[in-house]
Amino acid sequence: MATNKNKTQSSLVLHKVIMVGSGGVGKSALTLQFMYDEFVEDYEPTKADSYRKKVVLDGEEVQIDILDTAGQEDYAAIRDNYFRSGEGFLLVFSITEQESFTATSEFREQILRVKAEEDKIPLLLVGNKSDLEDRRQVPVDIARSKAEEWGVQYVETSAKTRANVDKVFFDLMREIRAKKMSENKDKNGKKSGKSKKSFKQRCCLL
Repeated sequence: MATNKNKTQSSLVLHKVIMVGSGGVGKSALTLQFMYDEFVEDYEPTKADSYRKKVVLDGEEVQIDILDTAGQEDYAAIRDNYFRSGEGFLLVFSITEQESFTATSEFREQILRVKAEEDKIPLLLVGNKSDLEDRRQVPVDIARSKAEEWGVQYVETSAKTRANVDKVFFDLMREIRAKKMSENKDKNGKKSGKSKKSFKQRCCLL
């Protein structure tokens, strides 16, 4: 019975999401809220934790794999490897901390450098801690115009109140899925082109 269950799980489409951002912006809090519906306020700084969950995305059962990376600089070298393995990115900053917003540009540059061979990288800019409006340092319009400049969606979340937590993960999975579908279409197009050609060649030989 167990093997059957494993087979079903392994046959599900897997979307790999990477959490990116400075230390202390709430990447782990967002991940844990999405995974387990709980808010963890005092969380030990992350080295890198991986989580997997089965979810229903627009009526289809899929798996999401979330890698919660460390914001600390000590791990910057390892980050390239993480970015390479990711299919989509949640670029998180805290609306209460201007520096964390400024740092998103560097993180994005690093993602673009690692994923240089890819055209459109699924990415959302996420302003976390929206429940702390009285301590806001990053105005909504500034964050929004940054997202527009990058051609990505901007969403404000609160790991504490769960506001928009599901939205950012599901919206990102939709972008990843769309990218995979268009890549498969391209591959299939190329394949069918090749097979037609080889068929013509075979005809000539006859």
